[in-house]
Amino acid sequence: MADQNAALGRIMAGIPETNAALFHRLRFSVGDPAVLIELPADGGVHATLILRDIEMQRARQHARVDEVACPADFTPAGGLSGDRETATAQAAAEFLRRADIRRVVGDRSLPLIYAEAVREAGIELECDSELGVLSRRAKDQQEVEWLRKAQEVTEGAMEMACQMVARATADTSGQLLVDGRPLTSERVRAAIDHWLLDHGFSNPPSIVAGGPTGADCHDRGSGVLRTGQPVIIDIFPRDQTTHYYGDCTRTVVHGEIVDTLVEMHQTVVAAKQAGIAATRAGVSGEEVHLAIASVITGHGYAMGLPDEEAPQSYCAMTHGSGHGIGLDVHEPPLLDYKGPELVTGDALTIEPGLYRRDLGGIRVEDMVVVTDDGCVNLNRLPGDLVWD
Repeated sequence: MADQNAALGRIMAGIPETNAALFHRLRFSVGDPAVLIELPADGGVHATLILRDIEMQRARQHARVDEVACPADFTPAGGLSGDRETATAQAAAEFLRRADIRRVVGDRSLPLIYAEAVREAGIELECDSELGVLSRRAKDQQEVEWLRKAQEVTEGAMEMACQMVARATADTSGQLLVDGRPLTSERVRAAIDHWLLDHGFSNPPSIVAGGPTGADCHDRGSGVLRTGQPVIIDIFPRDQTTHYYGDCTRTVVHGEIVDTLVEMHQTVVAAKQAGIAATRAGVSGEEVHLAIASVITGHGYAMGLPDEEAPQSYCAMTHGSGHGIGLDVHEPPLLDYKGPELVTGDALTIEPGLYRRDLGGIRVEDMVVVTDDGCVNLNRLPGDLVWD
């Protein structure tokens, strides 16, 4: 597909601030509509960026393109719409018409308004669902350093949050208290948010799920935290400067830890180690997942969601083993059944977990970068249950 597409025009569009595919190609952020058009030129590609006029100077300095223009430079015969996004789409179609382009290829993120404008201009449009995907997966050195920084900051927030739980006091009913007030999932989540904002990161609501609530691996958690119960903390913030995400999960238990939780935790840590050991370029995401699943089942636990007849004590890993990460917190590839072959530069989370509806969950997650013969772990924070 790539060789066939080299002779065609290519189009990517959207708002670079929120369209990760377009931002990755440009390495330039703007909060208004923009369109990138690549045309064959002298055995290579000539890239033109069309965006709002007041952003042109900044784009010329920072965007990875050959030429910068604004919609007014490609006003069609009927004029431009007063709607900024529509006008940008109209200008893109006019640009292609003037270049005598009859066929273009768009990526999976192309907004429909651009597709419609191109087709209305009589230009054939094809969707290449893999366009830009592999280039985003194979992180370059700059991206790896951005991910390393993001993970370092994420770990700082994680250490603060786990210690907040571990160093709390428990009242006679088992509720955790900090400064004389109940320690809730909401309080810990707010503390994480404030910590990350101070370090230049924005943060989707973190998971702080204590006790049985944590048995649902994506429940964000609510209410008072209690001594002796596992608290899953999953933090996945975005660097406001580079746009790259961190992602780290740890589990903390305040006070006495029952043997059942210790055994679950030991299995999860061993599974994570097996997944990391299996990760290298050329193996598939499915193979990594199976390496983790082998440890889980080898220790007597199940894989998959419980059925309606399962007891509350049913204990299993109920999700895949991880995912790609970068400009989105969830990117290809998946570490799961049918997961694709890994490539050098893939940034992945490896995050096995075990969950019991009557106790809660244990999950430990690291971020790694795939190399030719293994992977590099970007995490430095221990994965213990005890944090005081």
